[in-house]
Amino acid sequence: MSAAALLGLWAAAALAAVGVFGLLIGSFLNVVAYRVPAGLSIVRPRSACPGCGARIRAWDNVPVMSWLLLRGRCRDCSQPISWRYPFVEAATGVLFIVVAVKFAPAVLGAADAATTIAAMLQLAAFLYFAGVSVALALIDLDTHTLPNAIVYPSYLVGLVLLTAAALLSGDWSAIATAVIGSAGLFALYLIIALASPRGMGFGDVKLAGVVGLFLGYLGLGPLLVGAFAAFVLGGLFGVVVRAVRPGGSRGIAFGPWMFAGAWTGVFFGSVLWQSYLALVVQG
Repeated sequence: MSAAALLGLWAAAALAAVGVFGLLIGSFLNVVAYRVPAGLSIVRPRSACPGCGARIRAWDNVPVMSWLLLRGRCRDCSQPISWRYPFVEAATGVLFIVVAVKFAPAVLGAADAATTIAAMLQLAAFLYFAGVSVALALIDLDTHTLPNAIVYPSYLVGLVLLTAAALLSGDWSAIATAVIGSAGLFALYLIIALASPRGMGFGDVKLAGVVGLFLGYLGLGPLLVGAFAAFVLGGLFGVVVRAVRPGGSRGIAFGPWMFAGAWTGVFFGSVLWQSYLALVVQG
């Protein structure tokens, strides 16, 4: 077998492992999304059926597969189990794979040990951001809140991982734009919240700093595109909801759209920003 074929097999196996890890994290995020807003421990007690109270067995807690084998029902009382659980697990697995495809090439192409570790830290940071995105989007959809118990640690985790990556790679401009992006997006959302307190909650303001931190690390393009995309996507959704259900656009959770915009910036921000600059120059 050629070296290229072996490398391809290794890459496929690595992506599969990341996907399985994402499935497991997705299962955990279902617990987080339910328990954190309720002020419950995410560790104890073990998960149980809300209908009959029976503890969920380990073999019935395999992401996606268990739900399919149980046909979406509790083994003990046959109460339906929401499709959201396997959907979140699968979506998190896919998101983790996509993030790995985006950032893993930097790990494989690193020239030395320091830059390899830096690229791995960057990958870890954005996998963490992916998990936070899923958890907070679910919670905001359910409760219209963005708990400080998740938002505040995200500042610390992101800053530590990204600063370490910048230190090892020698790219201090990245951490500088990350800090500027965090402060700038926080300030923008704060101004909007003060000007329109019924349209923007302070939870969104605090989350904006986290989003700005991660997007700013990737550069000005991802930061600006990600920030702009959140308002465009959220605004379009609001227009659709208002057209279908007049008055229904009030109270729309904006956190999910902040994350949708953020990931637009992560994956397409540089390309879209360069395209925009090219059009401006040509114009």
